[in-house]
Amino acid sequence: MTVVETLILALYFFVLLILAVYGWHRYYLVYIYMKHKHEQPVPKGTFDDLPVVTIQLPLYNEMYVVDRLIDAVCQIDYPREKLEIQVLDDSTDETRQITQLAVRRHALRGIDIKYLHREDRPGYKAGALDEGLKVCRGEFVAIFDADFIPKPDFLMRSVHYFTDAKVALVQARWGHINEDYSLLTKIQAVLLDAHFVLEHGSRNRGGCFFNFNGTAGIWRKDAIADGGGWQHDTLTEDLDLSYRTQLRGWQFVFVQDHVAPAELPVEMNAFKSQQHRWAKGSIQTFMKLMPRILQSDQPFKVKAEAFFHLSANFNYPLMVVLSVLMGPSMVIRYNMGWYEMLLIDIPLFFAATASVANFYMVCQRELYPQTWTERLKYLPILMSIGIGLAVNNTKAVLEALFHQPSEFVRTPKYAVETNGDEWSQKKYRQSVAVQPMIELALGLYFTGTLFYALANGIYGTVPFLMLFQVGFLYTGMLSLFQQYGGDSAVAVVQGKEA
Repeated sequence: MTVVETLILALYFFVLLILAVYGWHRYYLVYIYMKHKHEQPVPKGTFDDLPVVTIQLPLYNEMYVVDRLIDAVCQIDYPREKLEIQVLDDSTDETRQITQLAVRRHALRGIDIKYLHREDRPGYKAGALDEGLKVCRGEFVAIFDADFIPKPDFLMRSVHYFTDAKVALVQARWGHINEDYSLLTKIQAVLLDAHFVLEHGSRNRGGCFFNFNGTAGIWRKDAIADGGGWQHDTLTEDLDLSYRTQLRGWQFVFVQDHVAPAELPVEMNAFKSQQHRWAKGSIQTFMKLMPRILQSDQPFKVKAEAFFHLSANFNYPLMVVLSVLMGPSMVIRYNMGWYEMLLIDIPLFFAATASVANFYMVCQRELYPQTWTERLKYLPILMSIGIGLAVNNTKAVLEALFHQPSEFVRTPKYAVETNGDEWSQKKYRQSVAVQPMIELALGLYFTGTLFYALANGIYGTVPFLMLFQVGFLYTGMLSLFQQYGGDSAVAVVQGKEA
């Protein structure tokens, strides 16, 4: 082999090895979850006199869903004299008028609901929450984003956990009101289910840190202040505050069977924007807090889990490198001989990918014991979409590493709940740039690599190559179709039922 070929293979296997390590970490999370499976959290007691709770609703240009949100929150079952609702509206469009009318309508019913508007948006969502905290009267603060429809019993099922003076946060699991709208929404539902059930569940019950998800949770107001308050030097103010607060000794509680329904993004570009914000914010939080975490007196398992949690998005640049190297490395290894590739390459790939399949399979079995086998058909496309996001999230990671500033771009919501609901003619559609073209180019690159493998009888690599091929082609094509295609074209590419 030449020096160049040696370097290509060395880098290829190094990247694959790191991805395999993170893959084995998923097995560890499943193990911890199963070990503590029956340790459901229960409140330490109940309040004889219910505390005052403030519900904060941060908004920015949410004209299609704001009425739905406010109506649902005003139906929450809690003594009126103990409940305050703050509508924190930073909107710049007609959302302001819709929101003000909704607030006045419910205020006339005797509900303590207040409208707060900022002409500019310093700190974005974090700044709005912080402004609301300054004037709220609640001892505890619940937060709901605009795409949520909290159930009437949300507060009564959550507030009693705070009878334990050490508890700072109670986080509910997200539900999905439009899971069956399209293939994209089905995949998102599976991704989020695993995040909550296996990541939150294993970390919380295993004695490690987990994070508030920015919505569908209740904070102890004093704990927010003790943790350093809402800060906006990262795009994930919720993740940042979560770790700072837990480092101060506060405890979090995740209640798996307490579900807050929400609307999933129906547009690939909105989904990408959301993933970009989460990926960039997590790396920003990693750089901001990881030194403090490592220097703390927390147990080793807490520090190790925090490292894997906060650094997970570094996998995306590695995935892009792996994608570029996969073709030439396969040619090199084929010329070396079939057995070397079989004994080294495929086991590493299997370790990196089988853990993903197992991770999501276990989650679906836990949530849907009667029907989970029917959901297994989504695993291949789920894995493909995870790969297809590599370009989008690599950009986010690089922006974080090089301290490139960006706005807090909220995910558009269109009040899409059933298959008959349309969104493509509504406002807030996000534009696409050069990124989908890169994804399509990678998809075509893997198409060529796949043909090479088939032509040369390298069949062991075919399933893995197809995951990459489908992932990049799907994310790139759907982005372009939803931006420029008509309604019928969008429906076909999304997999939406007629």
